Amino acid sequence: MTAWEFGFLVLAGIGAGLSGSIAGLASLISYPALLAVGIPPVTANVTNTVSLVLISVGSVSASRPELSGQARRLVPLAAAAVLGGTAGAVLLLLTPAGAFERIVPFLIAGASAAILVQRPPRELAEEGHREHPVPRDPWWLALGTFVIGIYGGYFGAAAGVLMLAMFLLGTGETLPRGNAMKNLVLGVANSVAAVGFIVFASIAWSAALPLATGLFIGGRLGPRVVRRSPPGALRRIIAVAGLALAVRLGIQAFT
Repeated sequence: MTAWEFGFLVLAGIGAGLSGSIAGLASLISYPALLAVGIPPVTANVTNTVSLVLISVGSVSASRPELSGQARRLVPLAAAAVLGGTAGAVLLLLTPAGAFERIVPFLIAGASAAILVQRPPRELAEEGHREHPVPRDPWWLALGTFVIGIYGGYFGAAAGVLMLAMFLLGTGETLPRGNAMKNLVLGVANSVAAVGFIVFASIAWSAALPLATGLFIGGRLGPRVVRRSPPGALRRIIAVAGLALAVRLGIQAFT
């Protein structure tokens, strides 16, 4: 790998880390970057999943205020993500890639539309860094996390958009707190899948190292951007980006 390619992947990783920790769209940048430096598609897919773990390490380490008081909620969600990520990785290793391609654009479009139109009551009443009590979550939240964990381990594109939409709709949390939940739980699912890929698949480590470095930096910066950005405007940006990705994936799947 040349010095130019190394630097390119670091910069791509920073952009993907920001995009991923804010909107769950990291693969929109990181996967094409791996292809651009000559990594074959299948190897790029698993290398990307392994590298994406560093987004969660960076973003979760920078999200301690938003995660405060949510341990009781996060334990069952993380357990569901472990099971889902494991199942998704097994599916990817044992079945042909692309089985979900035709349904994924519709899921992403629906999740993006939900983010666009839904306004949690807590966000309307948010006051600075006020602590929020954590209510009882709906019964289907862990089940949804398990399903998205499968998708994240198997295919992964915009799994963060789906999970963020579900958490915002199901919990009524503010965008910064819901986003921090998404980063932690999705990171658990990705980590489990990554372990399976490291053991059973071929990883392009020369590309993974610079990409993961950039992803960590971008992941660290992402929560700060969410914390300081107007919630309504950021929601619209996330939703529009998700809809654009849905269109792109739909064109790829049906043409």
